[in-house]
Amino acid sequence: MIAATAVPLLQPGPALAADLDSEVRVRSGVVRAAPLSAVGILAFKGIPYAAPPLGALRWHAPLPPAKWDGVRDASAYGAACLTAWRGDRAPGLRRSEDCLTLNIWTGATTAGERRPVMVWLHGGGFQFGTTASPQFEGTQLARKGVVIVTLNYRVGVLGFLAHPALDREGPSGNYGLQDQLAGLRWVRDNIAQFGGDPSNVTLFGESAGAHAVGILMASPLSKGLFHKAIGQSGAFWDGPNGPLESRASAHARGDAFVQRLSGGSIAALRELPAEQVNAAALWDFSTNPAESAFSPSIDGYVVPRVPAARFVRGTQMRVPLIAGWVEDEGYPFDALGLPHRNADEFRNAAQALFGKHRMAAFLKLYPAATDEQANASAKALTGDLVIGEQTWQWLELQRRTDQPVFGYKFTYTSPYTPVAAHITDVSFVFGTLTPQFILNSRTLAAPGDRAFSDQIMSYWVNFAAHGDPNGPGLPVWPRYGAGGTIQQLGQTIGPRSNDQAARFRFIAQYRRSGVLPTNWSRAIAH
Repeated sequence: MIAATAVPLLQPGPALAADLDSEVRVRSGVVRAAPLSAVGILAFKGIPYAAPPLGALRWHAPLPPAKWDGVRDASAYGAACLTAWRGDRAPGLRRSEDCLTLNIWTGATTAGERRPVMVWLHGGGFQFGTTASPQFEGTQLARKGVVIVTLNYRVGVLGFLAHPALDREGPSGNYGLQDQLAGLRWVRDNIAQFGGDPSNVTLFGESAGAHAVGILMASPLSKGLFHKAIGQSGAFWDGPNGPLESRASAHARGDAFVQRLSGGSIAALRELPAEQVNAAALWDFSTNPAESAFSPSIDGYVVPRVPAARFVRGTQMRVPLIAGWVEDEGYPFDALGLPHRNADEFRNAAQALFGKHRMAAFLKLYPAATDEQANASAKALTGDLVIGEQTWQWLELQRRTDQPVFGYKFTYTSPYTPVAAHITDVSFVFGTLTPQFILNSRTLAAPGDRAFSDQIMSYWVNFAAHGDPNGPGLPVWPRYGAGGTIQQLGQTIGPRSNDQAARFRFIAQYRRSGVLPTNWSRAIAH
């Protein structure tokens, strides 16, 4: 049993402004929060951080929001962006193309407290997701002394369509990433009014959100917008299908789409209902969105080149970093792995990907003497290729800077979380402990789960405050260094060697200047 950790709230700074109440003036106007919660947290929801991307602003860089008169109600979430995932059927969730809003939770009592700020980017393969998800509710983290911000961003074809005609209006392709940058600029310009410190912003995210954090660390447009980074299960949006899609490939995909829907006319495509456009580019978990859907690409603007290559050159942001992965990253991605109906099929597929001359080394790490072994190795390889190896690369490359870097592996299980699978860590980080639907489980959290969550939240908040997760009452978390020691976040919390390092090194040998083979997408197709 993990004992609950009593971590005091971060001490506020001097009161340099008037008391913070439910009405706050931002640059666009006045917003009114929901009533103060029983634990002293104000929640402001659905605040526009950019103009609605409607009409001519569909597939356009986000513009500042219009000013409003009077007081804008900020007690409810804004609409979720339209989802490209076929299986996303969340009941009662309002969706709209007008979705560029953010939410804030603060326990500050004056606008001058300058609390650390944490900005969350949700996951969803750049195809789905919303800040309205109950697992991202920010009250519990805000209680520990930080200001929490969550933001929506465009996904799927509405967020990542690239096309030569659109390039004449501005760099096309990564509108969803530009939304994230616009949200960070809004935070820089307005968060002090909520008791936050614009000079101490931590960008954190999971899955696609973690990939976005890594991509933005490699983007020159991010300079000064955040000062620390946390990546949970993701890094560069590369993996089994090679690196990010090239500009030429993204243009070809976009041109084919525009031709199919509107005969090649962007103007005509903008006149179609957003739901119709979105429905023409749906995605499901049977394919990798990096290969089969509209997702981040190398646009020469937000993403000037393959992100990992910028890290190799040392031109990424030099900020403190926490990054890690979970025990079973491959859990939801079985369809993305190598064919493995039997051992022969798996070995043949691996040979096509890695080459005959490296199969002996491969089979020592991913044994496949029997069908049972091949099945287990295929799942392990999928998790390594989709998430694990690149997250480890992120740690390895960032530790070359003069900034503190901390790595972890999430292994925690309980009746509430019977498998330490992709996404299961998120509810612990937020302290929401919502049902683990990824596991098809509705088992409620127990006191031990809440005690573990309290420790994880304390690590994350300490890091946001000081660039170091360590603090009173917590097991010591050493920096990630040449030895590759990572922190185990499980029933036991503490440093351990990386038991996947040999597998990660095997995959990493295929990188050239940080870039994975571009022909992997052909070899892995099945």
